[in-house]
Amino acid sequence: MTSFLKTLVRTPWFWGIVGIVLLLTLNVIKDPTYLSVGINPTTGMLAGNLLDILRVSAPIIMIALGMTFVIATKGIDLSVGSIMAVGGAAAMESLSAAGAPTSVGAMLTAIGIALLLGAVLGLVNGLLVSVIGLQPFISTLVMMLAGRGIARVITGGQNTNATNEPFRQIANGQILGLPISFVAAIVIVVLVSVIMRRTALGLMIESIGVNPAASRLAGIRPRPILIAVYILSGVLAATGGLFTVSEVMTVDVSGTGYQMELDAILAVVIGGTSLAGGKFSILGSTVGALLIATLNKTVLFLGISAAATPAFKAIVIVVLVLLQSERVRGYVLRLGRTRSRKEAVA
Repeated sequence: MTSFLKTLVRTPWFWGIVGIVLLLTLNVIKDPTYLSVGINPTTGMLAGNLLDILRVSAPIIMIALGMTFVIATKGIDLSVGSIMAVGGAAAMESLSAAGAPTSVGAMLTAIGIALLLGAVLGLVNGLLVSVIGLQPFISTLVMMLAGRGIARVITGGQNTNATNEPFRQIANGQILGLPISFVAAIVIVVLVSVIMRRTALGLMIESIGVNPAASRLAGIRPRPILIAVYILSGVLAATGGLFTVSEVMTVDVSGTGYQMELDAILAVVIGGTSLAGGKFSILGSTVGALLIATLNKTVLFLGISAAATPAFKAIVIVVLVLLQSERVRGYVLRLGRTRSRKEAVA
């Protein structure tokens, strides 16, 4: 049992769960009914803060999942927020042009167009990194800027809204009391996990991140894997954009996905995936995304001013990262042993 606890404490995502529990506890102290779930008399569905957290976590889970594999290859994708805007813009324009408020076909067409655009933009990132040889930071930074421009071109520079009930249900509907978007996000996480861990793809991604030269000597071709990783990141970012715009049925070309790349990177790091590349943790990134969603909800619930919000989030994240550090934990343990000895002597 002791060895199990020691292993658990050394697991990065464990401290993400601890952070979620502490944030929820902080909210409960302010409002004892914070965790209560009830029936919304208007919609007849379950409603509550916990369900809101799960709903807003869905797009963060998607972009964090894609970012996990990019970072595992020793790369970075700064364009995920902009690709979210492009996917959301394409979906809203498609639904607006269709003018079919109840058409499932119009919804599927909009989703297909958004995912296709996400794949194309991810492909461009992959080609710039693997074929042209640009640094991932530079190539995805260019796409981050270009993506917003593409979103504005798609919408004509205006925020676009549409009416389509099946599409709206993606974020606002429920399955067994859980938001459909969250359930879909978890299903996607499980499917991707199976692909990565049941095939050699995950191992090849990690090998490229650890030592690209050695992976080439082992017969692994980094170029197609890098392209596939950035395409996957683009598709997942577009999926996150679909989850975001379906909640309000409006795309804000400037606001949708704004700074979400930072949340994705933080979620991945909190989950234990090293920015230096190599081994990745899908479960850790998912927990990190839930933590970011809980943190964002807590900031709003506590009424923290917009000026103080970045500082509050930074403090929470720094504390979690320190708790993950072997050096910090070792120092605390040594300090505790020293104090115990002094008390025993006294």
